[in-house]
Amino acid sequence: MNLVALQTNPSKDFKKNFANLKKLVKSCKDDSLILAPELALSGYSYNNIQKAADFSKKAIKKLKKLSKNKAIALTLTIFKDGNYYNRFYIFYQKKIIHTQDKYRLFKLGNEQKYFCKPKNDKKIEVYKIGNLKIATLICFELRFTEYWDRLKGADIIFVPAMWGKGRKEHFETLTKALAIANQCYVVAANSAASYCCKSSCIINPFGEVIKDDSKKILQSIFDEKNIKQMRKYIDVGIEYE
Repeated sequence: MNLVALQTNPSKDFKKNFANLKKLVKSCKDDSLILAPELALSGYSYNNIQKAADFSKKAIKKLKKLSKNKAIALTLTIFKDGNYYNRFYIFYQKKIIHTQDKYRLFKLGNEQKYFCKPKNDKKIEVYKIGNLKIATLICFELRFTEYWDRLKGADIIFVPAMWGKGRKEHFETLTKALAIANQCYVVAANSAASYCCKSSCIINPFGEVIKDDSKKILQSIFDEKNIKQMRKYIDVGIEYE
């Protein structure tokens, strides 16, 4: 499987953002597992949050079709039961196969004023795409190492983000440490907006990093042997089935 991390800059034009995402997704080969940055289609758009939520409904239908031969992961602004949520989706084979709402909202970005968090964080867990064990930490959740322990055993951990450029070193250090500590692949897609640090990357279980702030697409082949080798010879108690 081909792992892909995107690095896009959302504009105020949601349709343009979707067209750009669609173009990038189509350029990836079949059987790719593609992660887009947090809220890649709208940005936070607090002044137009209902418009963003309405657009998400239309985008979901299109993303299902686009996922015929590829897995596409991203977060969307969702309106449900009177509240807005920053919801992570994975689309695969024209279906929604996983969702989870962002639990750890970033107060410095005023997220708690606009988004509602779920009642608990139980969805921060390992789930499956076929035979692959996947997990997701949405942006700020990366800082909570209690979740790292919970996600041990995952083959791939997704980190969609809009991480500020003033904390670039934090993002790069934490994503690399997560891959090494959990002996897994980490696919991190961060926004290329002017106030974000970029630093999208794909990191293997050895801690080897693929990163290029000048690119919109980063790609690497998933090799389960790397996981098996690390967990066998550097035994920290994480089993590989």
